Amino acid sequence: MSSIAAIAHFTPSTKLTHPHRLSPISLPVSLRLSQISPISLCLSQISPISPISLSFSPTHLPLQPLHALSPDSNNGNGKDSFNNGGGGGGDNNGDNNGDNNGDDNEGEAVLILAQIGRSLDSLPKDLADAIRSGKIPGSVVEKYLELEKSGLFKWLLQFAGFRERLLADDLFLAKVGMECGVGIFTKTLAEYERRRENFFNELEIVTADVVMAIIADFMLVWLPAPTVSLRAPVALNAGRIAKFFHNCPDNAFQIAMSGTSFTLLQRIGAIVRNGTKLFAVGTTSSLVGTVVTNAVINARKTVGSTSSEEAENVPVLSTSIGYGVYMAISSNLRYQILAGVVEQRLLEPLLHKHKVLLSAMCFAVRTGNTFLGSLLWVDYARLIGIQKAPEAE
Repeated sequence: MSSIAAIAHFTPSTKLTHPHRLSPISLPVSLRLSQISPISLCLSQISPISPISLSFSPTHLPLQPLHALSPDSNNGNGKDSFNNGGGGGGDNNGDNNGDNNGDDNEGEAVLILAQIGRSLDSLPKDLADAIRSGKIPGSVVEKYLELEKSGLFKWLLQFAGFRERLLADDLFLAKVGMECGVGIFTKTLAEYERRRENFFNELEIVTADVVMAIIADFMLVWLPAPTVSLRAPVALNAGRIAKFFHNCPDNAFQIAMSGTSFTLLQRIGAIVRNGTKLFAVGTTSSLVGTVVTNAVINARKTVGSTSSEEAENVPVLSTSIGYGVYMAISSNLRYQILAGVVEQRLLEPLLHKHKVLLSAMCFAVRTGNTFLGSLLWVDYARLIGIQKAPEAE
């Protein structure tokens, strides 16, 4: 009988079983099978007395299990996430597993959405784009779906700034309330602690400090808050400095996310960038505060108040610039450490299952930080000469 040769080609099923490594798994949709070569089935010469001889040439399938990824975990390479991730990601700073992490992130997020019958198109565009690019792990998608159940959070999630911060910290809104709620009380108390019997004699200066605090408190929570970066890539024609700061995290100490990477220089850049913004905020808020204070002093002089005749107008320019510098250095560093180290790295891992206790601890440390900041401001203002120290008796 003549030789018979047969070549059989097949397309693998979406479910494969490896006898020694894995149980049956469902491969992600994004798995490429283009490099799987066919299995060749060769039938040797068939004769009435010789058995059929089969030879197989299977190609190895590099199957890898999906890893559970979260912002609180390591990056899968055994290294701490401090130097290997965060809200934005660098240009060329990822490790060797960066591409694989991105594929895992996308597959994990798509599977979570598929389980509840949602598609990427049902999410905000920036969030959907971040998922497609592999920047967002499944844990962030789960947090977004959980926050959507609240009417207030669902409304706030429409705004990109709140969306980035709430996805990184679901207590962000509570922290804003804490900071602004206790700001007036703690700053007034700190002013009294430093001035004592001169408190009412220097009431105009106290008023300026409190007004500055009210304006600045919100920004002190907003700018250094850890974020899940959903920003679009910077324009190709942007300068090197713009690209550098665009890729810096919002908080220099925030926990890394899988699929992104930051260098130490980029984390330092976060402090510089936020310091620049806080300088502008501090200068503007101080300008408003001193103008209001001088208006009060002049109004009291007009009506002939005895105490107001002794009060002097607060220097507008020097006070405003001085407060801007104070915000850029002291406030910037304190709030970066508070949000990125104390809250996200220390309190959150310990108390993440006890939200009430976690909120109470955040309230305590933020209150203490606000009071400390007020004391430091009074000493700093007297040191640079924009406020006068009480004369010794």
